[in-house]
Amino acid sequence: MEVDQKQVDSENGGSKRSRDEPEEVVEKRAKLGDEKSVEDNNDGKMDESGGAVIGPKKFGSSVEMFDYFFKIIHSWPTNLNLNKYEHIVLLELLKKGHLEAERKMGKGVKSFQVRFHPQYKSRCFFLVRDDESIEDFSFRKCVDHILPLPENMQLNKSFHGKGGGRGRGRGRGRGRGRGGK
Repeated sequence: MEVDQKQVDSENGGSKRSRDEPEEVVEKRAKLGDEKSVEDNNDGKMDESGGAVIGPKKFGSSVEMFDYFFKIIHSWPTNLNLNKYEHIVLLELLKKGHLEAERKMGKGVKSFQVRFHPQYKSRCFFLVRDDESIEDFSFRKCVDHILPLPENMQLNKSFHGKGGGRGRGRGRGRGRGRGGK
């Protein structure tokens, strides 16, 4: 290594500029300290790595969080209460991510269920309040409020609330054909 270093010094005319690493490290640490204080004021939504903590569950990104809730909603049987762990995670998601969480929860949440939405005919999370009334909520909007989703996963504004369904009854069908012409 010394031989290589001497060759580099002789090629540069023997004058090498010293590095300023210690100052940069101090500046970076100061910046990180400022960012951490902003995250601390974020109601516990984000952790140090830029992810989020929802109840006992840690997520590295908004896509990871979205996939977690998407798998629950599509694998859990309908009209059945979710288990205690998922109840805790969904309750925290609702509290941290929904703009009207207090109104949705009412006097208390008894359980969460996956049901088919009566208007949109798609699977949706519903909360069952202590007084047995039910209310739906969008996990996608909650996730997007906590950690913004990428552009390709954003809700399309042109749907005007006409999402979901199973693709039936929206076209003319295949028809009878014209005899191969």
